[in-house]
Amino acid sequence: MEITLDKHSVNQASIKIKLSEADYQPKVEAKLKDHARKANIKGFRPGKAPISMVKNMYGTSILVEEINGILGETLNGYLKEQTFKILGDPLPVAKQEDTIDWKTQKEFDFEYKIGFIDGVDLPLDKIKAIKYSIKVDQKLIDETLENLVSQYGNSSNPEISEATDSIYGDLVSTATEFKKSVSLDLTKITKKLAEKFTSIRKDAVIEFEDKDVKKDQWEEAFGLEAEETDQATGALTFTVKNINRSEKAEINQKFFDKIFGPDQVSSEEEFMAKVKETLQGNYDRESKVFTEEELKKELTSNAKIDLPETFLKEWLLEANKGKVSPEDVEKEFPLYAKQLTWSLISNHLATENKIQAEHEEVLEKTKQMVREQFASSGLGSQMEDSMDMFVDNYLKGEEGQNYMNMLTSVQNDKVLSFVENQINLIEKEISIDEFKELLAK
Repeated sequence: MEITLDKHSVNQASIKIKLSEADYQPKVEAKLKDHARKANIKGFRPGKAPISMVKNMYGTSILVEEINGILGETLNGYLKEQTFKILGDPLPVAKQEDTIDWKTQKEFDFEYKIGFIDGVDLPLDKIKAIKYSIKVDQKLIDETLENLVSQYGNSSNPEISEATDSIYGDLVSTATEFKKSVSLDLTKITKKLAEKFTSIRKDAVIEFEDKDVKKDQWEEAFGLEAEETDQATGALTFTVKNINRSEKAEINQKFFDKIFGPDQVSSEEEFMAKVKETLQGNYDRESKVFTEEELKKELTSNAKIDLPETFLKEWLLEANKGKVSPEDVEKEFPLYAKQLTWSLISNHLATENKIQAEHEEVLEKTKQMVREQFASSGLGSQMEDSMDMFVDNYLKGEEGQNYMNMLTSVQNDKVLSFVENQINLIEKEISIDEFKELLAK
């Protein structure tokens, strides 16, 4: 057997394997004899058919099976001995001029394409990043309180509208024949336009022009999509179908219980402190996620990893044969390359620094995920007694893939925590408005 490696570039190569008869024939003969002992061929007692007949009937298929097995073992063993890291799977090179004669041929030549990287070069001491923390100020607390008293207040349908109402009706453009039923929030349009919708009754028809509406108000006030905004042009009419009014909730014990559950807070002072604590917790999680994503970008841009792009695109197409087109691969490859680069970095740092995700950490992270999901539905505290069952069912899902995904997630968390202690990390406190600006970039 001969194995040769031919590097075409810094990250792509071909492996050639040459098999002689001595490499495979002993295994083929043994398999034929075993088959002959078990074969049940018409005209012969079980296991008594001539070996020549068995070979004639099954020799080719056994030869192909054994050679494929030898190739797989040989290729995997050879690649494990190399210092470079294989990406994807080896791709067999199909040569049209090669036609294998399995009945007479004694020597066989096979070739595979591989993509690899020689290593990850990442100087952590030269990397700078920012760790953001969001300051929950009084303005944010007041805005949250205002939203809560509005959200949990009583609703009514008065006969005559006021400037703080929402008007439900049909918006029509006579120029484009565009029509859509919308709920218009009068507090989110200009004061001048809102006056047209004030002191009106059901079935009133309001006329106005598209120029009376500011660009961002089409989405914020009317709830239109971008393509719908393009159709809402020229002269417009709004036929009122209903008037909706929300009365603010009273700040009392009943209100406290609706927000945080029975007897969690018992005074307005405690309530405001709980609101601030909840907001801070939510924004701490958001800023943590944002900081980590920015840190990943910084690490991937600083890591010297030259991916075998041509090979990977070919491998992705082959691995997903019939499911994706070359155009799909081209479109999605930049995102795939970023994810692969981060995965290589995370695994490299984990290996180099003996960072390992433990089973108990996987369980705890999964529990936290389940708690957050139930908390959003208001069922968090009720589900705690059944937590182990939910976690177990989730981790067994997708044939165990959920467990592997969570294991990877825990490793990534630990790697990022390690990195934060190794790099030049600058802590910066920002307002929620500044945070929103960062997200919008």
